[in-house]
Amino acid sequence: MPQRSNQLVMMSGRDGDEGLNRRLVIHNVHLDLDDDGHAGTELYDVVCVDGIVDTISPAGCKDTEFTDLADSPDRCDLEQLDAEGRGILLPALCHGHIHLDKCFLLDKCDDLVSGDFTEALKVTAKAKSAFPADTEDLYDRGKRLITESVECGVTLMRAHVEVDRTVNMCCLEAGLRLREEFQDICDVQIAAFAQDPLFASLDDEHPGRNLDLLRNASRRAGVQAVGSAPYVEPSTEHAKRNIKLILDTAIENRLHVDFHLDYNVDLTSEPLIWYVLEQLHERIRSGRWHAGAHVCIGHATRLTLFSADEWTRFCQLVCENDLPVTLVGLPPSDLYMMGRNLPQAPRSTLNVPKLAREYGLKIGMSVNNIENAFTPQGPLDPLALCPLGVAIFQAGTRQDCRTLLEAVTLNTRTAIGHATMSPLTGESTSTCGLVPTIGNVADFVLLHDNETAYSAALNPSYSRTTIKAGVIVSRRLAKKWLREKKTVQSL
Repeated sequence: MPQRSNQLVMMSGRDGDEGLNRRLVIHNVHLDLDDDGHAGTELYDVVCVDGIVDTISPAGCKDTEFTDLADSPDRCDLEQLDAEGRGILLPALCHGHIHLDKCFLLDKCDDLVSGDFTEALKVTAKAKSAFPADTEDLYDRGKRLITESVECGVTLMRAHVEVDRTVNMCCLEAGLRLREEFQDICDVQIAAFAQDPLFASLDDEHPGRNLDLLRNASRRAGVQAVGSAPYVEPSTEHAKRNIKLILDTAIENRLHVDFHLDYNVDLTSEPLIWYVLEQLHERIRSGRWHAGAHVCIGHATRLTLFSADEWTRFCQLVCENDLPVTLVGLPPSDLYMMGRNLPQAPRSTLNVPKLAREYGLKIGMSVNNIENAFTPQGPLDPLALCPLGVAIFQAGTRQDCRTLLEAVTLNTRTAIGHATMSPLTGESTSTCGLVPTIGNVADFVLLHDNETAYSAALNPSYSRTTIKAGVIVSRRLAKKWLREKKTVQSL
């Protein structure tokens, strides 16, 4: 086993002399510029100034500003990173959907017997009841998740924190504390989330205390999204009311929306995605939706049963009405939970490459849960979803692999309302796929042992350097050692 060497920079990079230009030069790096996906001999230098991609040029080009330390007038403000002709530079990874408060919880839960969703809800609810009495454990587990995520190459995440009668605001408080502490190395977008029902029973006509708490949480500074799991409601009609209440709460507080929706593979179950699209369109048409707000739909496993006509209808509704909606599949959870009552377990997670090929859909993928009853297995590395996707989707072509990489980088950023924006104007800017774009924020991950995007998707390098806003914030390296065969000297 290789030994691991991790360096995480907890910095206050914005506290320095603002009169100095901050520069990072990445030397001798591969970029995903070859149409055939093969490793080319061309290497590049990427120059970042004040957190923005400034120039991209062939390696060693004398016209590239600041490629030589001696050429810089401000030596102390120039940082250099030499990939030595091996690594590939890709957009930084993004957790589009991850639970900050329920991570690393499995050893605090009762042993799993059936492993099904009902049991997961039960044992997690019992573990959650201890959260208010041990807020430092809540904080420590969340800190571990963010730290290890940054080491993987994550610079942005939507972190769900639950708000309900059991935990009140303690998960939110921990999330806001972590958001503040990590702001220089990772953007932690806090989503106030209702995992529990807003309606306590089938007979309830009015929502209960959980909605009051969620609304209060949504008004807190630092909260950027509000979400729920309509499928936990006692009836379909209650689930639809849940959807309307969440959309209205988002409008009142100018927040993004995150629905954990249609989490089943049952043809007899009404797909609530149609209701979400209808309600969202109605609010946009009546001028009640605020510009820039985005709706993320997590899980959506019921949609894996859609016919071609249903997918065409979905695309038409979203595209023709310009609806700000993105689907995000959660393969580790979806595959673990779905289809348990079926004779043959299906590939019950959104087929990202196929939907991209056939309908042009840009779908995200995310990890969701880490070491809890909902997802006891798997790492928190978003890149690990790519080789998993190659297997479950049987998608080993170069273009499919690019699609999978985009799903854990560009598409998840869009899903959480963080599409690439100009730091100067605040307006959306275009990107060149997986290649750095001049004028965009310099958030990258350098994969030291991959030279192509194809290789990165099939077998991601462990050794990585994470760059946020033109600053190196983490370096993770594998130290290798192999015992040599001893030779016996003759006497």
